[in-house]
Amino acid sequence: MDNTSYVETVENLVDRIKGILTSAGLGGEAGEYKLVTQSFLYKFLNDKFLYEAKKEDSANDYQHLIDLSDDDYEMLQWSLGENSAQIQRKDLIETIYNQQNVDNFSEVFDTALNDIALDNNELFSVETAGNTQVRLFDAHLIEDNIQDGSQRDHVARELIKLLASTKFDSSIFDEGFDFFSTIFEYMIQDYNKNGGGNYAEYYTPRTIAKIIADILVGKENPSNVKVYDPSAGSGTLLMNVANRIGVNNCTVYSQDISQKSSNLLRLNLILNNLSHSIHNIVQGNTIINNKHPEKMDYIVSNPPFKLDFSSWRDQVESLPNSSEIYFAGVPKIPAKKKDSMAIYELFIQHIINSLSEKGKAGIVVPTGFLTAQSIDGKIRKYLVDNKMIDTVVSMPSNVFANTGTNVSVIFLNKDKQDGQVQLIDASKLGQKVKENGLQKTVLSQDDIKKIVDTAINREDIDDFSITVSLDEIKDKNYSFSAGQYFPVKIEYVELTQDEFEEKMQEYQKTLQQFFNDGKELEKLIKQNLEKIKYE
Repeated sequence: MDNTSYVETVENLVDRIKGILTSAGLGGEAGEYKLVTQSFLYKFLNDKFLYEAKKEDSANDYQHLIDLSDDDYEMLQWSLGENSAQIQRKDLIETIYNQQNVDNFSEVFDTALNDIALDNNELFSVETAGNTQVRLFDAHLIEDNIQDGSQRDHVARELIKLLASTKFDSSIFDEGFDFFSTIFEYMIQDYNKNGGGNYAEYYTPRTIAKIIADILVGKENPSNVKVYDPSAGSGTLLMNVANRIGVNNCTVYSQDISQKSSNLLRLNLILNNLSHSIHNIVQGNTIINNKHPEKMDYIVSNPPFKLDFSSWRDQVESLPNSSEIYFAGVPKIPAKKKDSMAIYELFIQHIINSLSEKGKAGIVVPTGFLTAQSIDGKIRKYLVDNKMIDTVVSMPSNVFANTGTNVSVIFLNKDKQDGQVQLIDASKLGQKVKENGLQKTVLSQDDIKKIVDTAINREDIDDFSITVSLDEIKDKNYSFSAGQYFPVKIEYVELTQDEFEEKMQEYQKTLQQFFNDGKELEKLIKQNLEKIKYE
């Protein structure tokens, strides 16, 4: 199969899983995403195990594995190490398929997933900020998410028949990041509405993630580095940076307050050969309970911009070293519109504090951050005064289809060697399209290349990019907006005397009209004032 066939095969599997659940009345239900993602993950882990077993010994097809002695099977699992999940023979999909005619089949299905979760707890569990473990699979996936008991066996049988009939070609596991990131995006794309949660909470557009990763890593070839996202969502930014660096050259760290996003991130890590970093996923509040105090080499983040955190705002100020970490301040609680509290300002300061001595960061910010005062202004001043701001890219409007907020990306470099900053105005790039009834700007591959190449090569392009000094930024009140630094162009046009006189007559005529309109307005104002009486 070519790459297109791989994508079609896997996307078809996802669609058919959703179809089974929809037919059972579960479409759009709160637990649908769990049934979809965990059923798919079961299939992936099962076939990946069989793939790794055959790599170990070409004789290891399903029947041969069943015929192995217990000791030999245990030795095989040990030899596979972290390349594969540990799966007992009784929990393989084909074994479960052969039992589909038994009563209470949904319990057989649930037991298999429960076994796999328990057998792989050390490798695949996600930690919470409260130091508890979140398992790979729900203990009772079918039972807990299908309320109608009469539907449970039917759904379980349909799922196992589908999982058994769909064959992942062995070559699918040799496919790289682009393939699995596409599949992951396809799998979770429906969970942005009723019951599924807010998709924006979990996902950064791949084009933006690629731009950030390419600019952040640049021409370097790092190894043995720590990559961190304090508001990771489903991990799109982390996956792109890790892929750009090389999954064997980095360890991934993350934290996110959402249980759902942490579970999706775990799935993303498994799909992208980053299982070794799963134990660094933390579900919890990054700001008031940071579980990754170590300094990081690369940090990426698309933090929430506005959020009501009034219930724990005062806790931030009482944290140890709060005044050092949150040097620019903690947003006040407004009398109205508490949900507009600028929580991103906390994340930016947290990221600055989390960088290693040679650390770099790429952060999505609302474009208003580039010029706003108060806390935003203090942060920009700190970045300039400490020579940390390296590149700023203003993105087109609506690159995120689900928000009307214009966004920019700021790139920090704690080991910056010069006093120059690259400012890029990419706001005019892209093509406007409609997606799910919302206007979105789509960047082409040429657009992406132009942004990345300009940043990495530090090119100055008329009305697109400019390199300025830190002193120039100070003179502009620490503004990071590229447009304020572009040179003003005055175009000189040669005119004949007749053309000159004709233009002057037009200007005089227009000016006279303005004078006449002004007089009429003066009369009208005077008349209205005379009508005002004391009562």
